Amino acid sequence: MPIAAGFQCAGCGEWNETVVDESAGRRQEYVEDCQVCCKPNILGIRWDGEGFAIHAELES
Repeated sequence: MPIAAGFQCAGCGEWNETVVDESAGRRQEYVEDCQVCCKPNILGIRWDGEGFAIHAELES
């Protein structure tokens, strides 16, 4: 089930909305462009069954 979430762009620092799909596994990684500056962010998502954390870094 998809869950609405947010991440802070590693390039411009603006907050972005995204969706996390808990059925995709406990550890996920994918690229999502910032909705403000358009820079690609690599999102690392860690799901512990109760909640999740999102880490963003710029794609090189």
